[in-house]
Amino acid sequence: MSLQADIMTAMKAAMKDKDQTALAALRAVKSEILLAQTSGGDGKLTNDDEIKILSKLVKQRKDSAAIFTEQNRNDLAEPELAQAEVISQFLPEQLDEATITAAVEKAIADTGAVGMKDMGKVMGIVNKQLAGQADGKTISTIVKAKLMS
Repeated sequence: MSLQADIMTAMKAAMKDKDQTALAALRAVKSEILLAQTSGGDGKLTNDDEIKILSKLVKQRKDSAAIFTEQNRNDLAEPELAQAEVISQFLPEQLDEATITAAVEKAIADTGAVGMKDMGKVMGIVNKQLAGQADGKTISTIVKAKLMS
């Protein structure tokens, strides 16, 4: 079943359950997918494109929630986190830090990276390899730590 069909099924369920948070999140996903399809050339999205869209939406919500929490606005942060959780259901299973670290170490060994000047090379390889399965911020932190040591 395609992502769009999954989203529509989940939207129908959210409507029946009167779950406004899930419905808002799913509508945002549907909107982004339609926008990506109409802005592209052939109107078809690959699985990687869909994962990038979902990851972007989750990241936006988590960033917004962090800002709201910083400003002591938990009333605004909670719906953002709830929406991020709903969208995350459609992403592949997230990898643990040990697996990400192993992928980073392999990429460093493969590229022969020795310092921070090679961070871009390593990040490019690891991001492509773990697309949708790991947060870019986590990958970046691990790459920095490995290249500095």
